[in-house]
Amino acid sequence: MKRPRWQIILGLSLIAISAILYLIHYAIFRDPRHIFLWSMTSLAFLPISVLFVTLIINQLLSKREKRARLEKLEMVIGTFFSEVGTRLLAFLSDSDPKLDEIRKELVVTSDWSEQEFAGVSNRLRNYDYGVEMEKVDLEDLRISLGGKNNFLLRLLENPTLLEHEAFTELLRAVFHLTEELSARKDTRKLPTSDREHLAGDIKRVYVLLVRQWLDYMRYLKDNYPYLFSLAVRTNPFDQKASPIVK
Repeated sequence: MKRPRWQIILGLSLIAISAILYLIHYAIFRDPRHIFLWSMTSLAFLPISVLFVTLIINQLLSKREKRARLEKLEMVIGTFFSEVGTRLLAFLSDSDPKLDEIRKELVVTSDWSEQEFAGVSNRLRNYDYGVEMEKVDLEDLRISLGGKNNFLLRLLENPTLLEHEAFTELLRAVFHLTEELSARKDTRKLPTSDREHLAGDIKRVYVLLVRQWLDYMRYLKDNYPYLFSLAVRTNPFDQKASPIVK
């Protein structure tokens, strides 16, 4: 691979400047011994400089950049829940026959500690998610997700998603479900075998969506109390939730 031209020019320029400064020093003081000793001292300190720059400054900058990328990613996740996720979660959870087993545990409040979030997250891993297709209006779901197709595509094209595998997997599952439903002209007249296939796609989205929603709620509580307040008041699992502050 060829180095960028600006790097070559910069390197040659720095070497030329160094040579000119040495010549100026010699022209003024006429002391090559001093130039040699000063050069050796600088050369001896060079490994320490490299260590400081690469291992300390570089790590600090990398952490700062990673923090900024994760912040942007959380903004993307927030946009997803505002546009699609929250309503989709409410829609899918209504078809879960065992929802009452976890509903109370997912009524998040401002009093929740990190341990409570972690405890609910662990219990959800053992929860038997279910989808009753009789309760799912596939046509309504097809129209709703179809209207968000371009939005989902733009999210998938976002390079910051590479840093968040769980959310990327969720987006792919939602996009796949959107494609499956869009490929059917009439979702109201499907054979049982096809409805069972769609049930598997819907359950995949539902499982990933619940987990990501809980993580997002934890992030909002720790970083953005005002956004967390609205998220609590529109919690799809809270039957008493209302956006109106009372």
